[in-house]
Amino acid sequence: MKSLDKKPSDTARSVKKQTGGEAKKSSLTREQALALLKKYNKEPFHIQHALTVEGVMRWYAKELGYAEEEEFWGITGLLHDIDFELYPEEHCKKAPELLREGGVGEDMIYAVCSHGFGLCSEEEPKLEMEKVLFAADELTGLIWSCALMRPSRSTMDMEVKSLKKKFKDKKFAAGCSREVITQGAAMLGWELDDLFDRTILAMRSCEADVAAAMEKI
Repeated sequence: MKSLDKKPSDTARSVKKQTGGEAKKSSLTREQALALLKKYNKEPFHIQHALTVEGVMRWYAKELGYAEEEEFWGITGLLHDIDFELYPEEHCKKAPELLREGGVGEDMIYAVCSHGFGLCSEEEPKLEMEKVLFAADELTGLIWSCALMRPSRSTMDMEVKSLKKKFKDKKFAAGCSREVITQGAAMLGWELDDLFDRTILAMRSCEADVAAAMEKI
């Protein structure tokens, strides 16, 4: 397991892409994607979650050797819950319609829907990016709930051992599925501690930017 005091390693940065071929590109700019998100999401909580998952996905893209796909990974994270606020009973089922109307490509639509695999979607995460989204989406919610319980109300001083205690307490942040998080780690071939460690680092990397963006909303 990596230390929380370390930055992404050179080894991690040099991991070769598994997909081969050209790097994935988003059909939308980041500005267009944010406007699309806000068209269907008004609640600050949902927007903050979207921005957080965007930042986490951007960090993971660079950490895992997909730096050239950072925009694709980030925008996928930004839009992953696009249908949840207005259509919670149709989560991941209404999303393709909304995303296609907004000009989103089919590869990103599949990735968005795959984060609900086994719960509200039949699209299985196949690419490493999709597996990261599946695992990290639920985990970011748990980590932020833990952070809000700390005196600092921040992830900047959070340790894995603190997160593990809350993970074991099924009554804490009960809406964050431990089963999905565990399944996501298994998909990636990672130990849970490694997923915890990396995702805390990812959230640290974007916490200030998300806070600044939320002040403008």
